[in-house]
Amino acid sequence: MLLTKNSGALLDIKALNDDGTFEGYGSVFGNVDSYGEVVEPGAFTASLVDARRKGRSIKLLWQHDPAQPIGTWDDLAEDSKGLYVKGRLLKDTVPQAASAYALLKGGALDGLSIGYRVVEAAPHADKQGILSLKKLDLKEVSLVTFAANDRARVDSVKHQIAAGGMPTVREFEDALRELGFTRSKAEALATACLPHLRGEPEAKADDDALQFLKTLRG
Repeated sequence: MLLTKNSGALLDIKALNDDGTFEGYGSVFGNVDSYGEVVEPGAFTASLVDARRKGRSIKLLWQHDPAQPIGTWDDLAEDSKGLYVKGRLLKDTVPQAASAYALLKGGALDGLSIGYRVVEAAPHADKQGILSLKKLDLKEVSLVTFAANDRARVDSVKHQIAAGGMPTVREFEDALRELGFTRSKAEALATACLPHLRGEPEAKADDDALQFLKTLRG
């Protein structure tokens, strides 16, 4: 399953240039996020090498929406701080890129967020209850409205399930959106989980939906 994470990384707005180029950090090492996870140094190295070898580009998206690419990443590399990124907004040819550029320039937008698949993770060596992300398959880095992830809606859904209840379809769909799923994917997963949400004993769901429910129950 592809995960997205609002990493809390902020752009350096001073690095925004007239030609649409900008830079910042898509992820910062050693930072325990609201998921109780921490990205370790070296987590992106293999993925970046593999992408270059295969000629596969890491996507620059708007709000994690695969239907809205807004530019290209000219440079992605790990340094001592985290995942450094330098990108270029196609503001002269892509309307959403032009909007993103205006929002960045006006200071209304300052967040970066990553989309990835977990390849290797383990309990943190020193911090109880924290998961160390050791190897990630990076798929995209997005410009997002909020750099800090608000987990309130997701936690509310988890508490309902832990108490033996079930959220409404709308609440479940909203929780999926908070986790970074696109609207279409959230709707599809909510529909697949509808029998579970209604409490039907023989309910079946697709693998992604069922795994998500198991995660919430835990």
